Amino acid sequence: MSSAAAPPLLQWIEPLNDLARLRILRVLDTCELGVGELASVLQLPQSTVSRHLKRLLEAGWIARRSVGTAALYRLATTSLDDTARTLWDLAAASLVNMPVCAEDDHRAEEVIARRHVDSRRFFGDLGGEWTDLRERLFGEAVAIHPLLALCDPGWIVGDLGCGTGQTAAQLAHWVKRVEAIDRESAMLKAARKRLTGVDNVGIHKADILDLPFEDDSLDAAIVSLVLHHLESPADALREISRITSGPILVVDMMSHDRTSYRDTMGHLHLGFEEDEVQALARQAGVTMQRYSPLPPDPSASGPSLFVARLLAQ
Repeated sequence: MSSAAAPPLLQWIEPLNDLARLRILRVLDTCELGVGELASVLQLPQSTVSRHLKRLLEAGWIARRSVGTAALYRLATTSLDDTARTLWDLAAASLVNMPVCAEDDHRAEEVIARRHVDSRRFFGDLGGEWTDLRERLFGEAVAIHPLLALCDPGWIVGDLGCGTGQTAAQLAHWVKRVEAIDRESAMLKAARKRLTGVDNVGIHKADILDLPFEDDSLDAAIVSLVLHHLESPADALREISRITSGPILVVDMMSHDRTSYRDTMGHLHLGFEEDEVQALARQAGVTMQRYSPLPPDPSASGPSLFVARLLAQ
């Protein structure tokens, strides 16, 4: 007579019987790290960390994604069932007052200070391939429809989070000047190549939370597929409203349930419904004038998009 299969509780709990693995999960619950970075945080040999990561990955506790030749790990968000989440809540609570975990926190802060562990790594390595990925996910709508409200020929328009410069290249035909900003060197390299010979586009390396422009120096701004990558979209909208005297056009994903995007592309928000954008606008001190879903592209594989028009108060 064959033995009964182990209940889900035992399947989840077995990998948690080692303090090193618990410490790894605790760190990966807050940030995404590579093997070497985890070894630095835990002060353990890389071979030991790799062995524990393999066990946790096989058990479904963590998710892995490849960026070039590197592998990055974080606590899984899609494979954990209610039993696993309850177990992890209990395990994490038991670690709160352990001195070794406090030391892990301090070392993790140092690692993160040297290298921001969020969607920046994804975009920094993806570089010029972002255009193809964006079109596969969202189709032609993201490149064309949002621009229809930005056709005043006398405007200076900010393309904030410009990526590879696709939107800036299109806007340049319709407005006096485009100021294109991105924080990733790889993206800007691709943008400069695309915009070769376009003399009314300025390209700047900057963070959207600290824009290199005077107050009210732009007539309008477009923020396309950026807010879902930011910890605080309201802070970004507040900074954008500081430099923009006219409308702010936001293009992003409507709310969706593709939680795997958190692990595969570093998304911090799974889209925004109209009331969520309204709330962000209020926090930022701007007015949402319009929120409109964009027509879906049948050939696109990603979530539906919306365009919202905001205006500084």
